[in-house]
Amino acid sequence: MTTSTQPTAALYMSDVQVSTRYGVHRSTPWNWLKKDPTFPKPISLSPGFRRWRVSDLEAWERAKAALAAA
Repeated sequence: MTTSTQPTAALYMSDVQVSTRYGVHRSTPWNWLKKDPTFPKPISLSPGFRRWRVSDLEAWERAKAALAAA
């Protein structure tokens, strides 16, 4: 039996990966987290190891695009 799941690494992004995705400095996602209540919160996978879910980031992007189009 085969499963069609993505590797775990593809489901989560580090702050470096998030900043690369949006073309901003590494600290910017953390600043967005403090200033923008709509920006997704990272989850703690273990102590000191927080990552953003790609699906949460994609949903945030869609919501931002919908607001811009309105």
